[in-house]
Formats: sequence, C-alpha cells, structure tokens
Amino acid sequence: MFRTAGYVAAIVASLVLSVPAAYGDNSRKFGFEIEAGPVWQSRNDVRIPSDAGTEFSLSDIQGSGPFAAARVYFDYAFLPKHELRLLAAPLTLKGTGELAEPTLFAGETFSPDQPVEGVYQFNSYRFTYRYRLYEGDRWTWKIGATGKIRDAKIELNQGGLSAVDDNVGFVPLLHLDGEYRWNQKWRLNLNMDGLAAPQGRAFDVALKMKYDLSRNWTLGFGYRTLEGGADAEDVFAFGWFHYAVASISFRF
Repeated sequence: MFRTAGYVAAIVASLVLSVPAAYGDNSRKFGFEIEAGPVWQSRNDVRIPSDAGTEFSLSDIQGSGPFAAARVYFDYAFLPKHELRLLAAPLTLKGTGELAEPTLFAGETFSPDQPVEGVYQFNSYRFTYRYRLYEGDRWTWKIGATGKIRDAKIELNQGGLSAVDDNVGFVPLLHLDGEYRWNQKWRLNLNMDGLAAPQGRAFDVALKMKYDLSRNWTLGFGYRTLEGGADAEDVFAFGWFHYAVASISFRF
C-alpha cells in the first residue's frame, strides 16, 4: 500500500513540476480581464406562466437602453494547449413604463395605463475548459465546453402590487475561440459560448479588436451580443441584447 502511495505521489509531483518546465521560465499562465460598456435590448418578451400568463415586452416598459454592464474573466493555462476560464457576468436592467393591457404575471394581474416598474436580472457564472486546436502564423483556434450557472429574475412592481419569478439553473454550452493576428500588436478575436435545444437556447458571442500595449497588458474593443431564452411549461422568456464593449487584460 505504501509503495503504491509513493508511486502516486511521484506521478503527481512530476505532473506539477512539468507544468513550468513545459512553459519555460517566461511563461504567462494566468490572465485577468475586465470588460465593460453600454448594453441595449432589442427584444425581451415574457409570459409567466407560459400557458396562462399574458405575454408582454419588458423592453417596452424599460426602454431599449443603454444600461450599464460589466464582466470579469480569469484564465489559467495549466498546460501549453489546455486552459481553464472563469467568468462572472452580472446583468440587471430596470425601468418604468406602462403595460398595453391587463397583464397576468406570476400569479398577479397588473393594470394598463399606470406606471409599472420592470426589473430584469440575468447573472451568469461560467466555468470553461478549452483546448488549443490549431495555432499558425496568423490563425489560432480553441474549442471547449462551458458549464453555466444562470441566476435569473423577472419582477414587476405597480403601487403596492409586486410579483417575482426567479430561477437558478445549470446550462451546458459549447465554447469556441478564434483569433487572427495582423501583426505583433493587432489581432481580431471571436469568442462564443452557445447551445440550442428544443426547450430553449443561449448564445453569447463577441467580436473584438485587441491591441497589445506590452507583453502583459492588452486593450480590446468591439461588439457583443447575448441572445436566448426558454419556452417551457412554467416560463416563456426570450431576450436579445447588444453591447459596445471595451476591455483591459493582464497576463502573468
């Protein structure tokens, strides 16, 4: 038993020690990125419950925007071709408007032609594994899988009347990252998490220009779109959001 434990310890130690050896002394295995910018909504349709509720548009209540949004990434390249990525992307939209008709939502009926506040929350927390499939002089492609924790809430408030529908769930997604390098400073990056199923879909796609300020610091700017929703027995909700984003990242 002790001999087996010794073999296991030796294998683990060799794997740990091989990571810096594989990278060399000047490796940059860790990355941290902050992204922020305004977000607009072109669709935010809700019907809860899906079989008996009244369909309405949160974007008509809140307006199209812009609203503030931000997200944070943390990357760890534990082997030259293998990476782990963590993401925290909170999103909350609030606004006041009017409903076009009497609206049954989450067990309460809200009146038209009176101010109503709409709250939309869609916080996303993700864990991604990705593999560098190809790297050439210009192109680099990575593929992987993402596990997403969705913390969602829709709320209506009108006078003393309030109704909330919230949900926390797990969503599996596919991951794709492609990059084209023009020169030593400039590159174009496409990044996507997404998957579709009969009961719903989720897509988060970004196209960004990136500029390397130095070996460690990188600036980015571009467009991000978030689209998806669910059509299930208890909820119908689909949204489409558009971001103008700027980011700064640090690798070490």
